[in-house]
Amino acid sequence: MADIRRWGRDLGFQHIGVSDIDLAHAETRLIEWLEEDNHGAMGYMQRHGKKRSRPAELVPGTMRIISARMDYLPQSQDDAIDLLDHESRAYLSRYALGRDYHKVLRRRLRDLARRIEARIGDFGYRVFVDSAPVLEKAIAEKAGLGWIGKHTNLIDRKAGSWFFLGELYTDLPLPVDDPEVSHCGSCRACIDVCPTDAIVAPYKLDARRCISYLTIELKESIPVEFRKAIGNRIYGCDDCQLFCPWNKFAKQTAEGDFAPRHNLDDPQLTELFAWSESTWLTKTEGSAIRRIGYELWLRNIAIALGNAKTTPEVVGALNKRRNSESKLLAEHVAWALAQHD
Repeated sequence: MADIRRWGRDLGFQHIGVSDIDLAHAETRLIEWLEEDNHGAMGYMQRHGKKRSRPAELVPGTMRIISARMDYLPQSQDDAIDLLDHESRAYLSRYALGRDYHKVLRRRLRDLARRIEARIGDFGYRVFVDSAPVLEKAIAEKAGLGWIGKHTNLIDRKAGSWFFLGELYTDLPLPVDDPEVSHCGSCRACIDVCPTDAIVAPYKLDARRCISYLTIELKESIPVEFRKAIGNRIYGCDDCQLFCPWNKFAKQTAEGDFAPRHNLDDPQLTELFAWSESTWLTKTEGSAIRRIGYELWLRNIAIALGNAKTTPEVVGALNKRRNSESKLLAEHVAWALAQHD
């Protein structure tokens, strides 16, 4: 394991841990969460049955899981906080400002597997990076990478929560690490700061209320009851991390792939709303933002413009799209214009 950890550090991972495949406790929590419909329109959370919590059913022969952490915070948290609910600028989740993390971590994990192969010969493995029915946070918790906080993100005592996770399912009988335990105590900062009250109880998130879900996962009209609370958040939401006390230990990443592109760390709403689809495709090439598509991108910005300071530029930008062929966009533009009457 010492070699695997060293290779992981060489490849840019800040922490490597190993867990077994017993996720019975996490499975119980997942079933309860699904039964309460907290997953909203994310039907894929149910689609694979219990394979998500039973790794050997997803990848036969799996004995251990190597869990890896890679930090991504691209800039000062104070700068991000200053941008929240700005009167004219957009806020995008800090994880989406640079290159698509799926590609970055997947490539590095494959390189890690090849290094192991070079040392021991062929072995069975499969790489996952938030792209299959995998309980990555529960696995990482068992592997000692941190604990699942009250906001349901993973927290490391020495590094906070600004990191990505990836996994290598393996058939190697590796020694396992000690699992982490919760250190949230009586703190409820994440619960209190959530703009839409999506953290309905400690360690329980109702995705249907979560801004990340509303702006990324939901493909339909965003419920009116949440539109004012969304503020200027056009892709995801970081509030629960920005105000978590443990993130005083977070460090900015040195990974060039996660550096902000195209001024997306501090963009004008009206400028983004004016992008043509071809411009949007160019500006989001290689980015996780691509997953929502151009129509939802405009839908989200329309809401943010509705929450922006009333100016001729804002009203003019909205009026240019008020007769959009997209009924979804036209409806959100109409709502936004009504906020400026």
